[in-house]
Amino acid sequence: MIEVERVSKIFKIPHERTKTLFHKLSGVFRATYNYEEFYAVRDVSLKVNQGEFIGIIGKNGSGKTTLLRLISRILEPTGGRISVAQDIAPFLEIGLGFQIDFTTRENIFINGALLGFSRSELKKRFDDIVEFAGLEKFVDTKLNKLSAGMQVRLAFSIAIQSEAPILIVDEVLAVGDMIFQQKCKDVFWKYKKQGRTVLFVSHDMNLIKEYCDRVFIMHEGSIVKEGNPIEMVSFYQDKFLK
Repeated sequence: MIEVERVSKIFKIPHERTKTLFHKLSGVFRATYNYEEFYAVRDVSLKVNQGEFIGIIGKNGSGKTTLLRLISRILEPTGGRISVAQDIAPFLEIGLGFQIDFTTRENIFINGALLGFSRSELKKRFDDIVEFAGLEKFVDTKLNKLSAGMQVRLAFSIAIQSEAPILIVDEVLAVGDMIFQQKCKDVFWKYKKQGRTVLFVSHDMNLIKEYCDRVFIMHEGSIVKEGNPIEMVSFYQDKFLK
């Protein structure tokens, strides 16, 4: 289903060079830079089988989101190989492409089109999207009049319409209030029962233990351990959170 073989991603970080005395005296202030190579992901290999719900955990900056972006083809690897057998729906930057001067209704059609839905498909799903987001009273309200939480609810409600067999999920179950979070959890239980393949990044260890079949721990760009959720959460908390 998903195979990642010795994948690395290097970003170049610019550092301004110290100006020479000549540059200081002559008034030449054009910036020149040295570049440091930073391994966001380093030599990562993993395999995900069809129907698995895989958790990826680690501290901020450990490379989790970069790895998901590589698997989703949002980023290209510096080295290594990634093979994905079926279509992917990345739940990474939900709401990307929203137009804040347009209404909720207009944004459903714009954002849905970016996700690959036809206008006729979106018309059929429109009421379900609005109801799930809890925005029935705000269909013709411009997005810039909605709270940030309402916008996130709308984005998530559009994104879950995807029927892709592989889902790439980065912390989206943390959106909205408790009622909306429960609705999101119910959606992911449905995905799990349907046998869809999910890669799931979260800092909520209870969710990791609740949903996941296997868990990978990342640290400084590398996978340092993998195993069953309870053991991996315990190891992670003892090793990295104390």
